[in-house]
Amino acid sequence: MGRVFAWTAFFEALTWAGLLLGMWLKYGPQATESVVWWFGRLHGVAFMAYLAVTVIAALRLRWPWWATLLAIVAAVPPLATLPLEWWFRRRGLLR
Repeated sequence: MGRVFAWTAFFEALTWAGLLLGMWLKYGPQATESVVWWFGRLHGVAFMAYLAVTVIAALRLRWPWWATLLAIVAAVPPLATLPLEWWFRRRGLLR
């Protein structure tokens, strides 16, 4: 379950990065919305999957309440799931 959480956290951050790139292209030099359209949908799926995997991982790996809450909150700011996953790995919460 720790690997699934780590992979989902990575995918969520990757889609966040793609969405940020798309927004930069939309409002910046290219003025195109296609990247935002694709990554917006991908990120929506990744976000929902991350939340589901977080709840399942919290139950199966018996995380304390604060770790579960922190993992859910980390889905909101861009790219925050990566450092959270690294920190959880160092603390042994993904075993």
